[in-house]
Amino acid sequence: MHSCKFCSTFAGVLDKMERTAEEIEYVRLQARLTKRFHKACTDYGLIADGDNVLIGLSGGKDSLALVEMLGRRAQIYVPRFRVTALHVRMKEVQYESDTDYLQQFCRQWQVPLLVRETSLGTLSEGKNPCFLCSWYRRKMLFDTAQELGCNKIALGHHKDDMVETLLMNLIYEGTFATNPPLLQMDKMPLQLIRPLCLIEERELVRYAELSHYAPQRKQCPFEHGSSRTQVKALLSQLEILNPNVRDSIWGAMHNVKKDYLPKTKN
Repeated sequence: MHSCKFCSTFAGVLDKMERTAEEIEYVRLQARLTKRFHKACTDYGLIADGDNVLIGLSGGKDSLALVEMLGRRAQIYVPRFRVTALHVRMKEVQYESDTDYLQQFCRQWQVPLLVRETSLGTLSEGKNPCFLCSWYRRKMLFDTAQELGCNKIALGHHKDDMVETLLMNLIYEGTFATNPPLLQMDKMPLQLIRPLCLIEERELVRYAELSHYAPQRKQCPFEHGSSRTQVKALLSQLEILNPNVRDSIWGAMHNVKKDYLPKTKN
């Protein structure tokens, strides 16, 4: 009897210690991610007074973290800006997020949410479904942003996304380029911003676990057969040669000077 009572008490103490350690990890990780988020906004001039920002909310961990951070930032007095989230459903692509959860999540961070649906139409033979899905989702984002009078669209691309995009362009397109933290659109008065650009994916994965973000109901059926998946595997192999290879590539992106690149003919 005494032994059972002791075991029960000891287990309760251990459980309390584990919860406390997890809470400490959550607070520290949130502070680190928030610091990098603010640094990206400051260093790259992503948020200004009077901005009206539309967030592309897929329902994955990256876009949920983006809603949380921008929502918290918008409640601070300076700079004053507005933020709205948009979740786009694609009829033909069988992946799904719980829109009730997205509504509750956005309400928690005082971010209005719009849910709209679009379609790929008839998929042409030979067309890349990932390219088409991305194109039509972007089109809905651009159309909605202009409808709402937004001057910026925020996307949840993190540091690893940008490193992977650079490698994909290098391997498949022969160009040394990636998605910039701030991009001014040529044909419309809109800027694309990526406030998570200084945050690594592994940190967002752990933050989503500690924050108990709800996972998407269904994953994209094309997710595991894409070129990006292959590049992720390549990066993992390169880490065997250099554990800091991602930081090295990130540094190279900022160290490249135009004078070192070959001149193009007019």
